[in-house]
Amino acid sequence: MKRKLIAAVSVAGMMVGVAACGNGGDDKPKADAGGAKEITVWVMDGSAPKTWIDAVNAEFSAKHPGVTVKVEVQPWKGIQEKVTTALSENTPPDVLELGNTQTAGYAVTGGLADLTKDKAKLGADAWAKSGLASAEIDGKLYSAPWYAANRVVIYDKKAFEKAGVTAPKTRDEWVAGLEKLKAADPASQPIYLPGQSWYVLAGLIWDEGGDLAVKDGDKWKGGLGTPQAASAMEFYKKLQSFSTAPKDKDEANPQQSTDVVPKGGVASWIGLGWEAGGAEKALKDAGKEADFGYFPIPGKTADKPGTVFLGGSNLAIAERSKNKDLAKEWLALAAGKDQMTKYAAETKGALLPNQAGANFTPAAGSFAEAMAKAGVNGNITPVTPGWANVETEPNPIKEFMTKVLKGDDAAKAGADADKEIASRINK
Repeated sequence: MKRKLIAAVSVAGMMVGVAACGNGGDDKPKADAGGAKEITVWVMDGSAPKTWIDAVNAEFSAKHPGVTVKVEVQPWKGIQEKVTTALSENTPPDVLELGNTQTAGYAVTGGLADLTKDKAKLGADAWAKSGLASAEIDGKLYSAPWYAANRVVIYDKKAFEKAGVTAPKTRDEWVAGLEKLKAADPASQPIYLPGQSWYVLAGLIWDEGGDLAVKDGDKWKGGLGTPQAASAMEFYKKLQSFSTAPKDKDEANPQQSTDVVPKGGVASWIGLGWEAGGAEKALKDAGKEADFGYFPIPGKTADKPGTVFLGGSNLAIAERSKNKDLAKEWLALAAGKDQMTKYAAETKGALLPNQAGANFTPAAGSFAEAMAKAGVNGNITPVTPGWANVETEPNPIKEFMTKVLKGDDAAKAGADADKEIASRINK
């Protein structure tokens, strides 16, 4: 599965690379009671601020004198193949970061240790339910949720002020605002929304009570040929009518944050924190002013924001790890409230920690504030190993969206997409 979203959640300039960290112990370190002298942890590039990982390892080493934590930073490109290979070998990393929608696939192949009996030690009762959902398969725990991030609406404050538009709280207010923006500046796009931003559509489908796929006995079936998906697609089509973005492209082709927004003429768009930061930098580099505001994707009513996809990562332990007990001790520290609170502070709220008690209070009006408000109504794609096959190109969800935007009947296009989803997800 291409984890573009998860790979992108680090905000530009905020994260730093993580160096391999020692324990700083005695000149002649003694082995842990279990005999191990080192555990290896894989984290993805941009996921772990150096000061935070150093603090986790320092606390761990104080409890386990003589044991070194070797942290290895992995690039996102090619990571699935690398992890698959590593988990099949006799000396895999002890702890490793996995995308939250990748975890199921590695768990069912036997690559991950079953942590069900360790829930109490790991502090699972405090974890957000949305994060826990991606860590459990068939009632068994295979990882600890770590962090998550979601999209919000990013808008040009000057364009909104000129049109007399304020941040909307409902879908109706959102559409009314887009109409005002169009009237105030017909040459600009009230919203830039490519036809294949399927993570956005997923949120709209969840708002309608539907899903991208559902369990049907011991099999899965697609959920795009349903009235809920048709209703969601109808609203997406309404939003997309305010945009001149291509109907057959996603948000990365062209990259909205660096290839579209900096050129001007875009009053609002839907994106991640790193995209907001990238657009701001590109505008400033071009000598233009960047003054963005942010609000959660509006819901049907003002009391609850629209549902959003929570992309993120989990921390798991390899089944073939020779140091499982130590790995669990490290994992309990890293995923616990104390270190997650520090993690949220280090990332300045750009990434949501695995539990509400560790949330960072972001600055008023910031992207992080809007993301946190939206994240309370987050969801993830179906938790099943076969979901990875659905996202491979050509993505049937994207094709469904383009067909409907170009005039095809939503029910028929959805039924066709469901056949493809079923054939892929049940492999």
